[in-house]
Amino acid sequence: MSFDPNAAASPESGLFGLDCTDDEARVVILPVPFDATTSYGKGSARGPEAILEASKQVDLYDLETGRPYEAGIALYGWPRKSAASLRTWNREATRFAQPVIAAAGVVGSDRKLQSALAQVNELSEKVNALVRSEVDTLIRRGKIVGLLGGDHATPFGSIEAHARAYPGMGVLHIDAHADLRRAFEGFVWSHASIMFNVVERLPGVKRLVQVGIRDFCEEELEVIKGSRGRVVTHFDLELARGREGGTPWLKQCSHIVKELPEEVYVSFDIDGLDPALCPHTGTPVPGGLSFNQACLLIGEVVRSGRRIVGFDLNEVAPGPKGDEWDANVGARILYKLLGWALVGAERPRAKGRKRK
Repeated sequence: MSFDPNAAASPESGLFGLDCTDDEARVVILPVPFDATTSYGKGSARGPEAILEASKQVDLYDLETGRPYEAGIALYGWPRKSAASLRTWNREATRFAQPVIAAAGVVGSDRKLQSALAQVNELSEKVNALVRSEVDTLIRRGKIVGLLGGDHATPFGSIEAHARAYPGMGVLHIDAHADLRRAFEGFVWSHASIMFNVVERLPGVKRLVQVGIRDFCEEELEVIKGSRGRVVTHFDLELARGREGGTPWLKQCSHIVKELPEEVYVSFDIDGLDPALCPHTGTPVPGGLSFNQACLLIGEVVRSGRRIVGFDLNEVAPGPKGDEWDANVGARILYKLLGWALVGAERPRAKGRKRK
């Protein structure tokens, strides 16, 4: 039976109502249900499952990108052992993290807290290594890879794998938070440290361009100032001031995108949006982008002639009573990300650039 994109999705179907396997799909979405270092509101580990269900309500024709579904989209089926490991690591790391978080990360000479902190960091490194390995394999198989968290600590391995495959790439980081803390509450791989780790550990990332930032500490501001232009931050209030002064959003998008190299990885924390669109995310902050502003920014990356080589979407958390609103928004952002990645993928790479 031929697939009907206009029909209702089958309850047993996969992501966006499709039935593609990893082998058949051009786009593979890697779910990473891990949120051990979440410091405020928990729940993003349930994000991938919630988005899977919400995605079946997304109409598949997109006004800007056409028919992304025709290329094939699959939610990655982790090998049974790896899936079990992720569940175990999240459960154990969450248990170890709780007393450390309760102590605000001040472990002092308390041996139990020191041990718990070390366990969380070690388990987080295991997640990074597993993600890096799987993403590297998928890239080598010619797939466009998106990661679906989990908290914002989860995509480090994916960004690392992409930076190896596309040296000199830029990261477009949409978020309410700068995520440039050296460590937060003692956790080296905290969701609040993801971009510090990217800048410090991944020389293959040429530039980090941040958008929507409105919650940050002085330490993070010093990292930005001391980066010598490698980190470019567009603070939410400054963007709002510009729009109030008469600068159209599309013009702002053009200015933002010009600071990115040819190949771009998009790291999208859902709390970069107005919290009315993601009320159950772990650390909501007033302000942020509207849904259409975010979509126009993603589209401008590719309209400018650049390519989205990979992406992640994080911090989507369903409500405590099964509220699906956050996942509905997240599923539509995910479809835009993969749609524009497919459009850009049709363009040839610049001369002299070879995938490693």
